[in-house]
Amino acid sequence: MALINDTTLRDGEQAPYVAFNTQEKLKIAQLLYEAGADELEVGIPAMGSQEQSDLKEILALNLPLQIMSWNRATMGDLEASLTCGVKAVDLSVPVSDILINVKFKGDRERLFRNLEEVVSVAKKEGLFVCIGGEDASRADNGFLAELMHFGKALGADRFRYCDTVGILTPHQTYENISALSAWNILDIEMHTHNDFGMATANSIAGIEAGAKSANTTVIGLGERAGNASFEQVLMSLTHQFSEKRVINSLKLKELVHTVALASNKLIATNTPIIGEHIFSHESGIHVSGMIHANNAYEAFKPEEVGLFRHFPIGKHSGSATLLHHLKAMGIFPTKERVQAILPKVREIVTHRKVVMSGEELKELYLCS
Repeated sequence: MALINDTTLRDGEQAPYVAFNTQEKLKIAQLLYEAGADELEVGIPAMGSQEQSDLKEILALNLPLQIMSWNRATMGDLEASLTCGVKAVDLSVPVSDILINVKFKGDRERLFRNLEEVVSVAKKEGLFVCIGGEDASRADNGFLAELMHFGKALGADRFRYCDTVGILTPHQTYENISALSAWNILDIEMHTHNDFGMATANSIAGIEAGAKSANTTVIGLGERAGNASFEQVLMSLTHQFSEKRVINSLKLKELVHTVALASNKLIATNTPIIGEHIFSHESGIHVSGMIHANNAYEAFKPEEVGLFRHFPIGKHSGSATLLHHLKAMGIFPTKERVQAILPKVREIVTHRKVVMSGEELKELYLCS
């Protein structure tokens, strides 16, 4: 089973214009556990005393899952994490020529020396160590393999493959991760960004190719266009990969709205998995199918994510929709009369651009 390492409280909060207070962080952490996350990445201790205090309070919740901090691969960052008492760390290093030039002036040997020092100390302290390959999608796979072999020899436990600027396609992701997985060096974790709208798809492609875990954020929150969505990855693993996960729909819904409120983000009504209208069927053909079988035009049940099914009375409604609503109000209509008022229904909702209520339909039917 793939692991979901959620980083809402680290990379999610790095989204521009977003800042969580302590109580929001504690609630989000608790809800993430209850909604089905397997691991949490919860902050950057090197940011200072408040961040460290928040991390300590999250640890004090004693949630039964791994709690990780994010760090640059420097002794100062690692020492800040050790002060907090974490048992798992991500140690980030640039791995593309572009960022190695920016951060190490192209000196790969210095990069390896820094990594050796920090990973060695982290392992002596008994920590779970993930080496974060920043900008891995623009790096040479041969160099990544060299780095992974080096990390494994030091005792590292995982390698995070970061599509830092979100440039990959699912096919490219599958090819890259298949190649790295075939060498069987370290477990691979996907960290994908949504600059081209492919973060979730790339995470899933990575898992299909052999990655063992994926970073997510609730509602896809994160830098620029965001990260792979927690709720989308969770439901994909459950339904498309048939993983035996128990999804607490009420907690998932509460988590989504808590993060949206804390980050001051609106959730579009057609957002996959959690959008308010994704179980609304207006098309006459679809409504007719749904009345006969609840799975006719739905991939999963709305109850799984705390939502409800609706059949709005709109421009594209057919007689099945009108019959459904009239019968629900205790009226036993004839199909002929329903067909007769259908053009009027469409005319009304097209003119005002608002769907018709059940009571309005009832009045129109009875007065026709």
